[in-house]
Amino acid sequence: MSKDPEQKKPEHAAKAEKAGRAQGAKKAPAKKQAVDDGEGTSGPRVPPRLMVAYDQKVRPAFAEKFGEKNRLAQPRLQKIVVNINMGRHLEGTKIPPDKRQTVIDTITTITGQKPVVVKARKSVSNFKLRAGYEASAMVTMRRDRMWHFLDRLINLTAPRIKDFRGLPDKAFDRQGNYAMGLTEQGVFPEINMADVTFTHGMHINFVFSNSNPERSKFVLEQLGMPFRKPDQK
Repeated sequence: MSKDPEQKKPEHAAKAEKAGRAQGAKKAPAKKQAVDDGEGTSGPRVPPRLMVAYDQKVRPAFAEKFGEKNRLAQPRLQKIVVNINMGRHLEGTKIPPDKRQTVIDTITTITGQKPVVVKARKSVSNFKLRAGYEASAMVTMRRDRMWHFLDRLINLTAPRIKDFRGLPDKAFDRQGNYAMGLTEQGVFPEINMADVTFTHGMHINFVFSNSNPERSKFVLEQLGMPFRKPDQK
């Protein structure tokens, strides 16, 4: 009879220890969640610099010049579209894998988004292009990522353009959208030209709402877009 209590004690102790471990394991995620709910290691979200400048400086300046105080009627940058043509590299029915991968890596690096490969809708015999062939790769940026890209483009990329004398200020359409082109991807500091297989350019489109050429040009100038001066050719 004296052996039964001695045999049961280790069993009860083992069960209690196992229950304690299980309870501790359940509490651990809650503790981690409590830490993650705070600022964390990455810190709080910091709004893009140009977005803050647009709200605090550009909007009041626009209202003073054009007399439009209604924020909903003021021009707004909706999105930035980056497009790189790949159709000229077609060999037969497909694009060489190295050139295709170079284009995709370039867009992913400079925008932080994976591009969409666009296929031709119509056949063009002069360009040896048929419907269904891969023609280009494009990315559409909005919100914070759009503002960060514009900030890098104005302050880091544009000054690196060879023989740069300013961007053309006549490339606006009737809706106030602005289009520009680059001849090589090496102007972006994120691109290491030693790792690429060939040089290519790209088209960059800035899409506005509630705008026209004069309004869009004013907004971009206030944000720091380096347009060509009137006395420069």
